[in-house]
Amino acid sequence: MNHSVNHSANRSILISGASIAGPALAYWLDHYGFDVTVVERAPQIRGGGYAIDIRGTAREVVDRMGLVPQLRRAHVNTRKLSFLDADGALIGSVTPEALAGGSADLDLEVRRGDLADALHAPIRDRVEFLFEDSIAALDDRGGHVDVTFDSGAHRTFDLVIGTDGLHSNTRRLAFGPEDAYHRYLGHVFAGFTVADDLGLSREAAIWNTPGRAAVLYAHEPGERIHGFLILKREDAPYDAFRNPQAQRDLVAAAFPERTWHIPRLVDAMRGADDLFFDVVSQIHLPTWSRGRVALAGDAAHATSFLSGQGSSVALVGAYILAGELARHSDHTAAFTAYERTARPFAERNQALATTGGTGLIPSTQAELDARNTALRAPTYPTNTEASAAHNGLTLPNYDRTP
Repeated sequence: MNHSVNHSANRSILISGASIAGPALAYWLDHYGFDVTVVERAPQIRGGGYAIDIRGTAREVVDRMGLVPQLRRAHVNTRKLSFLDADGALIGSVTPEALAGGSADLDLEVRRGDLADALHAPIRDRVEFLFEDSIAALDDRGGHVDVTFDSGAHRTFDLVIGTDGLHSNTRRLAFGPEDAYHRYLGHVFAGFTVADDLGLSREAAIWNTPGRAAVLYAHEPGERIHGFLILKREDAPYDAFRNPQAQRDLVAAAFPERTWHIPRLVDAMRGADDLFFDVVSQIHLPTWSRGRVALAGDAAHATSFLSGQGSSVALVGAYILAGELARHSDHTAAFTAYERTARPFAERNQALATTGGTGLIPSTQAELDARNTALRAPTYPTNTEASAAHNGLTLPNYDRTP
C-alpha cells in the first residue's frame, strides 16, 4: 500500500482530531509511508449522527480510497424535502439534489458516524490512535514539535496537524484565540433527537418564517428523528455556551408558535440529553500553517452547515495536504502548496453559506416569498452555483507508482 515518497525529514506526524478530516488525512499519510499518530478527546470513533453529503470533488476522493461500495451500502437516500408555511401547510417539495445542486447518481449521503467508521477501518491497525486524550501544549522547536498531552505524556513529532473542528484546540495553541478567525453568520441553532411517531422516512420537513426554521429530518423508518431549531440573531450569544439552561431558554423563546410541531420540538429540545447548541459560523485564517503546525478540515476553513459542504471540503483538503507532504521534503513548501491548491476550493464552498443559504433559511419576507414561489413552480431551478463549487477542483494525482 505504501508508496515511495520524499519525506524523510518529516516522517512522524501527529493529527489532533478523529472525526472526518483526521482519519482521512491519516489514511493518505499512511498510504505514503508516514508514521502517523491520531489523538482524539472522545473514547472512540463517534457513531451515529445526522447524515452528511459527499459531493463533487470529494466523491472522487472516497473513490480513490476504495470506499464507494461501502458508502453506497450506508447511503441514507433522502428522497424529498418538504417546505411548510407558518401555519404548517405544505408549500412544496423538492429533491435534496435540486436544492443543493447535487447529482442523484453520484452524491453519497451517509450518517456522519458511518463515514467516520469507513475512514477509520482501513487504518485501525496501521495508525496509532490515542483516545481519551488531547494536546495540552505545543512547543515548536524549529526542527521538531514537543507535545504535552492532557494525560501528562510527552512526545516529539516532526509535524502536528490540527483537524479538531470549528472550535479547534490545536488552532488555539498554535495560532491564538478563536475570536480573531471566527466569522459569525448571524444564526444560532439547536440540534437534538426526538422519537418518531410521525411516520417520516428518508425525508425532511422544514417549517419557515423569515429568519427561522424548524426541521424534522428522518432517516430509516422507526429511528429517532433529528430535530433542528434555527434562528437568525444579530449578536452571537456567547454567554449561553457556558449555560445549557440559557441555551434552551434562548431557543424556546424564539419559537412561541402553537402551530405544526413547534411545541413538540421545543419540548423535545428542552428535555434532550443529546442537545447540540452552536452558532452558525465559519473560520477564516490568513494562513493554514505556522511553523511545523498546520490545520485541515473545519479547523482551517469551517464552511458552516448552511453550505452543506463541510465534510466534502475536509475530505478534499486532507487528500491534498497528505499528497503535498509526500511530494515535498520541506514541510514549508508542502504547506504552501497545500494551501495554494485547496484554499480557492474551500473559499468557493464557504461562499455557498452566504449566497445559497436562503433556500433553507430565508432571512426576510421577500426572500421567503421568492423561495416559496420557486417551490410552487413546476420545476425547481437548478442550483448551478453550488454545483460548480462542489466540482470546483480537479484532484492532483500524487502517487509516484501505479
